[in-house]
Amino acid sequence: MSTLSLRLPDDFGARVDEEARLSGKTRSEVARQATAEFLERREKERFMAEMVAAARALAADPTARREALELANDLVDEGLDDIIAAEIAAGIDPDEK
Repeated sequence: MSTLSLRLPDDFGARVDEEARLSGKTRSEVARQATAEFLERREKERFMAEMVAAARALAADPTARREALELANDLVDEGLDDIIAAEIAAGIDPDEK
């Protein structure tokens, strides 16, 4: 396990101490957990930003947009057919509201 030293403002250090006391963990455990949660959140944010950028690029390309819409429609249609078939197999009338 590697070691990391850092300087914290006094009030921040006090907050870490208080969390450690309340949770029954060491300062190091609190810092590790906070760091892990921060890094995980940042990774998710970067991934989502990449997904948004890719979606925008595809949406801006008329050919890709048309193909994506066709694919989505096919998936919805096939998915709806599967749901209806499962309802009929279970003895449920899919047209009943």
